[in-house]
Amino acid sequence: MQKITIVSLGPGPREQLTLGALERMRGAKRLILRTGEVDAARYLTEQGIAFETLDGLHRQCEDFDAFIEATVGSVAKAAARARVVYAVLDALSDETAAALLRRYPEQVSVCAGSSLAVPLLQAAGAQLPVRVVSATGLTVPQTQDGLLVVEMNTRMLAGECKLKLASWYGDDFEALFFPPAEKEERRCVRLPLCEIDRQPRYDHTAALFLPALPLEGRQRYDLWDLVRVMAVLRGEDGCPWDRAQTHRSLSRYLIEEAYETSEAVEAEDWDHVAEELGDVLLQVVFQANIGAQYGTFELSDVTTAICRKMIERHPHIFGAQQCETAAEVAAAWEQRKQQQRGHNTAASVLRDVPAGMPALLRAEKMLRKAEAIGIDVAEKMGQSPAAGLIQAVQQLRREGRCAEEELQIALERLVQTVEKAENIGNFPGNPR
Repeated sequence: MQKITIVSLGPGPREQLTLGALERMRGAKRLILRTGEVDAARYLTEQGIAFETLDGLHRQCEDFDAFIEATVGSVAKAAARARVVYAVLDALSDETAAALLRRYPEQVSVCAGSSLAVPLLQAAGAQLPVRVVSATGLTVPQTQDGLLVVEMNTRMLAGECKLKLASWYGDDFEALFFPPAEKEERRCVRLPLCEIDRQPRYDHTAALFLPALPLEGRQRYDLWDLVRVMAVLRGEDGCPWDRAQTHRSLSRYLIEEAYETSEAVEAEDWDHVAEELGDVLLQVVFQANIGAQYGTFELSDVTTAICRKMIERHPHIFGAQQCETAAEVAAAWEQRKQQQRGHNTAASVLRDVPAGMPALLRAEKMLRKAEAIGIDVAEKMGQSPAAGLIQAVQQLRREGRCAEEELQIALERLVQTVEKAENIGNFPGNPR
């Protein structure tokens, strides 16, 4: 395959073409434009620069995903015979350009050019930072920053963007809509978010800008909102209680929140589960904020540690190792973990289970490790009430059940049994 160079035509008007992009297109062996329906394309024709467009291919495709795939195939096929210059409005936000770069990273390069976003951001009076995305590639927004959605080329696409954005910003949030235009200076209209799919016209020059949301005005929040909330609470004018906390003072709350989450999962109360998981996440962010203050660790250390661990312990996903079943994955995970921690004796493997864990959970984890290294627990423990407990945990584990959960369920049934007996007057006594 020959080289593919991606250039940016810019917002559309010929005045926005850069000299570098123009020279690349003038010298191209084969020039392909994603669309010829822009003034820059008409200027190329006036200059006698031959090109072909993918407008016909776009009309043939059922949806945009199909168009992206067809574009990659078409440009790659052209590059099999000659060097290709592929021109899009903005190489930094174009989905087809991104797909080509992912598929052929060694053959594809990008030439700098005018950004589609610049005249729009200038007209909106936007303040950096601003996230710029194509309408087809819009994902869950980061509402801490301004958001510019470009290439809103159909009413249907505008409606899809509205649905994604409304749950975060609200239907009545005032947005700036840029109607289709190819003028160098862009004008916008202010309208509620619920009306962005009710405008007269749409094409590749239509766009939408949403300024950053204040914390108090959001419909939904993401992880970075929580980080900012914690920074306010522990800031100079923040909450006295939050500012007084330390790593040690907070440690017990994580255990409490984990138990409350487990209880909510057992009850299958999913709204409550989400709330309790939020409490668990708060403990992580809280500890990270304290760590950043005192230089012990910060949130990026937490995320780096867990991402690195998950990648290293999943070589069947991120490497060449083969694991076909969940059991094989679990065995490989345990073996790699023991190698990384340098355990070379059976006792060191068992001692690795934290002593601070609840006894039943610790027993279950220790029994799993013992079985993995070939230790017969029943043979080692002898006969005693404690040995009987451990054997019961082992039996439940082999049946795929959690001893801690089973005991909690049994205790709850005990309370219900007593309540039922009291209700029918069949209870021998009352507490004094």
